[in-house]
Amino acid sequence: MLCTLTLTPFAHSQAVDVSARAEVVPQGGNTHSAHASSANVVVWLTPTQKTEVPPALLHQQYTMAQKDKQFVPHVLVVPTGSSVDFPNLDPFFHNVFSLYNGKRFDLNLYEAHIHKVQKFDRDGISYIFCNIHPEMGAVIVSVSTPYFGLSRRDGTVTLHNVPPGAYRLSVWAENVSMDRLNALSRIVEITPQNSQLGTLHLETSGDVMKHHMNKFGESYAPPPKDPY
Repeated sequence: MLCTLTLTPFAHSQAVDVSARAEVVPQGGNTHSAHASSANVVVWLTPTQKTEVPPALLHQQYTMAQKDKQFVPHVLVVPTGSSVDFPNLDPFFHNVFSLYNGKRFDLNLYEAHIHKVQKFDRDGISYIFCNIHPEMGAVIVSVSTPYFGLSRRDGTVTLHNVPPGAYRLSVWAENVSMDRLNALSRIVEITPQNSQLGTLHLETSGDVMKHHMNKFGESYAPPPKDPY
């Protein structure tokens, strides 16, 4: 006599929230450094076996606005293949560009209330700047996994609905050297009983935002007497 069993996928039914805590300290112990914050640390888990990012996640609307001569948010994480909208919410022109390791692009000059969209089709860290306003800077991190999170002000970060399995842990934080970030990368095994990644210790070094060039690879011109 044959019996037919209906099986529920284990991974789906046992998916868990994975948590970690980022602890960012300034280089040399300078506790008054403005460049050491435990917020906006990106943590992601990449399955060791190839998996597809859900299409719904790729089609989600991602936005990095320009407002009051700032990018909002300052750090944005998107699945690789996603498009990001860059609306100009200021009453003057902006020129968004990136010439760094992630997605290289130049949206050129555009005025208030205009939206421009850029697709991030490769993994990496994209430093975003404005060719008119050197004080503007932000970061977009594109990753080939749906399991990522961004730390809060207290350093806590949660990655939601992670199925049990083996993953490569990766971390990125602003002004932290690649050597230190690579040292934190490791294989982790996620189970309902093992969903804590512990404390991720990071130390800042340098300031990418402060010393960047314009889109031509040159220093920014001094501001006019009556700037925007």
